[in-house]
Amino acid sequence: MILAGSIVGSGELIATTRTGAEAGFDFLWLIIFGCIIKVFTQIELARHTISSGKTSLAALNEVPGPRVLNGNWIIWYWFLLFIAIVAQQGGIVGGVGQAMSISLPLTEEGRKYNEYVQTKVQLEVAQAELKNQADTDTERLAKLNDQIVDLTAKFETIKQTPVAYDDKYWAGILTLIAIVLLVWGNFNFIERFCIFMVVTFTLVTIVNLFALQTHDAWAVSVSDIVRGLSFRIPEPTEELQPLTTALATFGIIGVGGAELIAYPYWCLEKGYGKWIGPRDDSDSWLDRARGWLRVMQWDAWGAMIVYTFCTIAFYLLGAAILGRSGLLPEKSELIQTLSAMYAPVFGAAAQGVFLFGAFAVLFSTFYVALAAQSRLAADAVNVLGFAKLNEAQKKKVVKGLGVALPAIAVTIYALFPAPVWLILTAGTMQAILLPMLGFSVLYFRYKKSDPRLRAGKVWDVMLWFSFLAFLVIGVHLAYTKLFT
Repeated sequence: MILAGSIVGSGELIATTRTGAEAGFDFLWLIIFGCIIKVFTQIELARHTISSGKTSLAALNEVPGPRVLNGNWIIWYWFLLFIAIVAQQGGIVGGVGQAMSISLPLTEEGRKYNEYVQTKVQLEVAQAELKNQADTDTERLAKLNDQIVDLTAKFETIKQTPVAYDDKYWAGILTLIAIVLLVWGNFNFIERFCIFMVVTFTLVTIVNLFALQTHDAWAVSVSDIVRGLSFRIPEPTEELQPLTTALATFGIIGVGGAELIAYPYWCLEKGYGKWIGPRDDSDSWLDRARGWLRVMQWDAWGAMIVYTFCTIAFYLLGAAILGRSGLLPEKSELIQTLSAMYAPVFGAAAQGVFLFGAFAVLFSTFYVALAAQSRLAADAVNVLGFAKLNEAQKKKVVKGLGVALPAIAVTIYALFPAPVWLILTAGTMQAILLPMLGFSVLYFRYKKSDPRLRAGKVWDVMLWFSFLAFLVIGVHLAYTKLFT
């Protein structure tokens, strides 16, 4: 469940809904595919690291290819990705800061800014609902017209867009809290904390989606689902690039590239690798390995069911409400805009419901992702030969990074408060990482893995299929970013 806690977060809440806002229902098929296809690579990488006792980075550093100093091409790309992920966490803590600044503004300017954005979003949603509302519901049409008149009058009284920094103040406060948890927390606390956070907001979101079906203007129809599963690719416009956004989202939904590397660290820390013990030729070791690897696979597939269901719900909400309203979640209006997805069902309480959920999911993501990246960075010191750290020294480095990385992340947000851009940039880099990981697990499968633990032919086919899918997506994104 550490996996679920770390990946039901910014990818689902922000990137997936942004894709729905840009593409409507057209990319539902890609969202589902992105959640499922990466699990094969996840399990194969975890199988190799757990059975060999090697960390992800140590194993990946054995993959053949160009080397610089003590690191191969994958390790150095991971290093660039690591920088982007820290920046991504800045976008995430900025989103949490926005949620808190809406709930508890610290300044008068913050209160005025909240009122401005809330009025703007409510007006755009009401106008979209009026457009989509059935003509037969005259009572609802009359209420919408009155609401639009009132909101328009209120919006016109605002002379200029208020300027406030409450989101940055809150981001700083929450970063300090995260640092305390990272330095003095432990695995069991992280697990309980994330399970509670993820389950609560997942249930709220699913209830919201089903309840939305009672609203004619926003209901998701069978034809919408059929359209979403028809392998359509919407055309780009001057302002929107839905395919590029969707492929960047592909990199971070479900098990993103960063989580694929981080997951084995949690498996080793949780005990799978220690309980299996060093690899040998004995039957007892083989029995232990097969047993605990089955547990690991249940862990991975169980998490996949959770986050796929959750991701679909977020995507459909984004397409149904944001897409139909023409609302794009971005910059300092991100959280206010996303809260519109809950307004038709929860009414006046929508903002409070969503703000709790946004805080729960994003803060848990910020917390768990930085905990994982601290462990990877400490391991990278050993892998790249910068130092030879023993376990005690590694723990000290992890605690030091538990202070440094959150501080760097929140500084990035303070200087560049564009959370969607920060998150999607990291998503793009993770999508480009995927074919590298797909190639790596094939190398492990045929050259490194214990033959006694290898899966069957169908599994091999899926590993090859996932690698080819990753390759197409990664090459397309790299070409798009570099040459268009």
